[in-house]
Amino acid sequence: MTTAPVAQLKPATTPRFRSKPMGVKSSFRLFQLLAPLLCACSPRVDAESRQHVPPTELLNPDRPLAQLLPVPYDKSKVSLLVEKAKYRLTVYYQETALKSYPVVFGPNPVSDKRREGDNATPEGLFRIRNLYHHDSWSKFLWIDYPTEASWQKHRAAKAAGEIPADATIGGEVGIHGVPNGNNSLIDQRQNWTAGCVSLKNPDVDEIYAVASKGMLVEIIP
Repeated sequence: MTTAPVAQLKPATTPRFRSKPMGVKSSFRLFQLLAPLLCACSPRVDAESRQHVPPTELLNPDRPLAQLLPVPYDKSKVSLLVEKAKYRLTVYYQETALKSYPVVFGPNPVSDKRREGDNATPEGLFRIRNLYHHDSWSKFLWIDYPTEASWQKHRAAKAAGEIPADATIGGEVGIHGVPNGNNSLIDQRQNWTAGCVSLKNPDVDEIYAVASKGMLVEIIP
């Protein structure tokens, strides 16, 4: 690769500035000129950076979800919030919390997922990548873990020596039911999964009926 010739520049002359301070009218005019540029350079807030407002209790546990939704309703406006510390999943329509369900996780329910095999549930914003009937757990709502944010956490954990250098990030994380006849796993808060979110089968059936690909799922500590 050749190096471009450097242009010979003449010595710059020192500019002369007015010592007279700018008046109020001039300052306001300058603000009018710069305001559009400042607004254009401001960082845009992504719609997905919003967070749900968690409910203060288990909402409408005895009411069918279908009765709580508007008629008609838009599936693209349905979203989920999973609160790990509360063992709770809440269905939202737009920004309104409609119904909550008890859930369980894996043997490591507190930690954020960093690698495959840590039995932790990932935290962050996710989307439903697919959903289907499951032979063992009634229904499966597959989230798009790992996201780019998940990869950043994974790499940071490796750099800090918190996980082995050869650890893999894992995948196949989702929301699903329980083996038939084992709804008591939820009532007893038995964290039996490998990091997925598990509900009673009638509950996951309700959610499955209103879910769609691309649905927002937020998982918080």
